[in-house]
Amino acid sequence: MALQPDTATVVAARAGDAAAIDRLVAGYLPLVYTIVGRALDGHADVDDVVQDTMLRVLRNLGDLRDPEAFRSWLVAITVRQVRERYRVRRAAPDALLPDDVRDPGADFTDLAITRLELAGQRRETAEATRWLDEDNRELLSLWWLEASGELTRDEIVDAIEVTRQHAAVRIQRMKGQLETARVVVRALEATPMCPELPALLSDWDRRPSPLWRKRIARHTRDCRQCSPAWSGLVAAEKLLAGMALVPVPASLGAGFTIGGAHVAGGSGKLLATKIAVKGTVGVGRRVLTAMLATGAVAGGGAAAVVYTHDDKPAANAAVITTAAPEPRLALPASPSAAPSSAKPSKSPSVKPSPSKTTKAPAKAPVPVPPASASAKKGVGTWQFNGIKGALDDVGAGWYYNWSPGNDSMPGPADVEFVPMIWGKANVTAATLSKATSESKGKVLLGFNEPDMAGQSNMSVEDALAAWPKLQDTGLRLGAPAVAWGADQDGKWLDRFMKGVKDKGLRVDFIPIHWYGSDFSDAAAGQFLGYVEAVHKKYNLPIWVTEYGLQNFNGSPKYPSAPQEVAFIKATTKALESRSYVERYAWFGLPAVGDSVDFGLYTDASTPTEAGKAYKAAG
Repeated sequence: MALQPDTATVVAARAGDAAAIDRLVAGYLPLVYTIVGRALDGHADVDDVVQDTMLRVLRNLGDLRDPEAFRSWLVAITVRQVRERYRVRRAAPDALLPDDVRDPGADFTDLAITRLELAGQRRETAEATRWLDEDNRELLSLWWLEASGELTRDEIVDAIEVTRQHAAVRIQRMKGQLETARVVVRALEATPMCPELPALLSDWDRRPSPLWRKRIARHTRDCRQCSPAWSGLVAAEKLLAGMALVPVPASLGAGFTIGGAHVAGGSGKLLATKIAVKGTVGVGRRVLTAMLATGAVAGGGAAAVVYTHDDKPAANAAVITTAAPEPRLALPASPSAAPSSAKPSKSPSVKPSPSKTTKAPAKAPVPVPPASASAKKGVGTWQFNGIKGALDDVGAGWYYNWSPGNDSMPGPADVEFVPMIWGKANVTAATLSKATSESKGKVLLGFNEPDMAGQSNMSVEDALAAWPKLQDTGLRLGAPAVAWGADQDGKWLDRFMKGVKDKGLRVDFIPIHWYGSDFSDAAAGQFLGYVEAVHKKYNLPIWVTEYGLQNFNGSPKYPSAPQEVAFIKATTKALESRSYVERYAWFGLPAVGDSVDFGLYTDASTPTEAGKAYKAAG
């Protein structure tokens, strides 16, 4: 789980660093598309509004006084651009496209349904957004990101320019309207349909509208057959939390224009976006080209090349690749297994045995000496000022950054960097070679949360097909780290591990992720019970590569400092004492920007209270 560009990137971009500007564009374009696409319901104007927003952001970046407020500033600009487009649309209704001639690639509700493969009530909720009033679609686009952890309430308040109390009232009204719209969708899709509905709908033009929402909803309340549709509605927060950022739409593959420069598309595979940067940003007349993968939901990686005003690559330009994902927006709470009374195996490195009819296992991995107790402790980290000093101060034995290399964030010489192959698109000869050369400990982490649409989003079949290439590195392999359910039969990891056995493949240890929403003293036991259950299920060593306390679907979202400190002390002591736990890593090292409530260090030498507790571990 990697976060969006940090404050240091904003500062560098404001000062004219072209590479930093590229990272801002690549990192925040999905967020802007999500807000605009939801607010405009996939209208053909979406692309124009996004382009106008990004131009306005880049042109005025030099005027941003507080770099830490960049995201709030970006969201506010995006909302203002949406409102401006609403104003224009109201003034020229004839300019609106009817539903049947909309660009289907720009219909964000359809994208949410098809790309994220929503089922049941999630798909129903996505459909229901079409029935909201315009102002509520705008608010939903913001609240949806709050529910998934991408925005804060304060950022929403700043964006819609009201008080917190007024924002709370508006959000409650919007949620009520969304619930009504969900019932309308249920009634229209019911099989068999209520026999009274066809007569009621005889004059309906088949376009969602507030008037017909009210008429159909009124019928459902009074109708004996339709009224059960109001029962069993799962809270929208829980449904929306699992939905990722909307990807940059494939419709842009046909090409478009920003800042007067036409850009040829790539049939929905790679999108070249040229943005002329002017004004006070400080990069003169440079043109930035951000190539964003649109074949997967936000997070498949991005590359950017800096061009000069004459469209030739700058002499000092470097291709910037981001193999790490876009930040998760939410993470379902991992179900906690009850602590097992069984003792761990004395030989936790037993590997799955191949069946008699499958290929023989690949060559044995390079042996790795058992980690000492002090070497167990690690961290997941993204870029921030002071990363090297913080790694040294916290006493980490290892770290990783969700990517195959650490060129941009090297640690101390005595702290091991562990590379990762993040997702399907990263299984390339170049990436595997990079990971092999970077893995000083001869260890490689597999795919990141393949069971999450907002992360590597891989099927079990795709992961198994790619696994032999990871095996061929000869490195010690960690299984794909699922977001949840690693201890459960029939879930993603269970199916993957059965495939590994059937195909004669190799997995050497199991990385797991865990986040708890119970901030009481029981949290440590819940976490440790899950760790033990996963070990018991697969009888392999365990690496805890992400863990912490966060409530993704409710309030309070984070524990108090004393609660977090108590949890860290209890869990690190237990993890150090369990022989089958080889490594563990807190999420995450930086305590800046969005991570101030759970990170460990604000700079190279200043730990938070949680950081002090984690530093003392080991």
